[in-house]
Amino acid sequence: MRGLALPEPPPTFVQRKKRILDQLAVPDEVYSDASPKGSVDVGIRDLIDEVNKLEGFVTTSSCAGRVSVFREGSKKGAATFEDEGRADGEREGEGEVRKLAGVGGKGGGGAWLFVSHDPVSLDRAASEQDLESLLGLRNLEARGVDKAEQATLGNEAIQDVATARFIHFKFEPMILHVLTASPEHAQLLLRCGLQAGFRESGAVSLTAAVGEQHATPIVAIRSMGLSFESLIGYQSGDEDDKLHCTVSPAYLRTLVHIANERFTENSKRIERFRTALAEATRLSDKNGGEWEDAQVRRERKRAEGLKRREELRRQKQDGDASAVGDMSLDIPPNAKLT
Repeated sequence: MRGLALPEPPPTFVQRKKRILDQLAVPDEVYSDASPKGSVDVGIRDLIDEVNKLEGFVTTSSCAGRVSVFREGSKKGAATFEDEGRADGEREGEGEVRKLAGVGGKGGGGAWLFVSHDPVSLDRAASEQDLESLLGLRNLEARGVDKAEQATLGNEAIQDVATARFIHFKFEPMILHVLTASPEHAQLLLRCGLQAGFRESGAVSLTAAVGEQHATPIVAIRSMGLSFESLIGYQSGDEDDKLHCTVSPAYLRTLVHIANERFTENSKRIERFRTALAEATRLSDKNGGEWEDAQVRRERKRAEGLKRREELRRQKQDGDASAVGDMSLDIPPNAKLT
């Protein structure tokens, strides 16, 4: 398999990359994005800088990996909100229609109760109440819920699943979106991600958009294998802000321990990806714009080794022949040749 020749980035890509880098150059205290954190994660900033320094690549969004507690948005019917929003004299259908939560609970007033991009230290949660407070869950006892009711919450079935707003405990590994200058650049990046363990990586926009001459694919480096999610509670559908934790404190601690282990593996994969990308782009520069994967590199190294061995063998043969020639010429003047 031959290496991939990386073409020169088209002018449209160069312009887009400049705009993106100008946005990232804004000071951290001013910069803001659409993520819950609102800024670039510290744990992935070095990787982003390394990618953006490479010709033909620029990051568009990222997350270093996170553990979170998320409460779903409202699932009430749209008609209910129309009735609530209708003023006196308004005709039916003219009231405000709120956006409802979709499958998975996003939208409709969903909220992040807890988010961390680093392993969670349980030293701050010495008691059950501290752990619930750390994860953004309200203290049931402080709301007047007695111990007996707390003990039975985990054994009760939720009667109205259609309107209940579930509370999710989630771990999500690194995800990195990179705009690339060509399909060849995208393939290089994808192979680095797959070799590092981000097996669900992929690319879109592999063909040129309407009105453009060059395709500039967007690559997503990601791994769903490290992700996990567990329902840990719910909120009643009547907007009374009453959160019900349906699992035990011991179970919550177990989830946190698992998330912390996933953070460790996530960090290892990020480092493998950084190493693979650095090596691939170094080889690309060394080979005059061509990149080769691990199998091609092994074959090239083997061929180079065989060639070198053959050269050494020939040098040795030539040296032996030269030594024999020199010996044949070393004859005394008065030597008898018969």
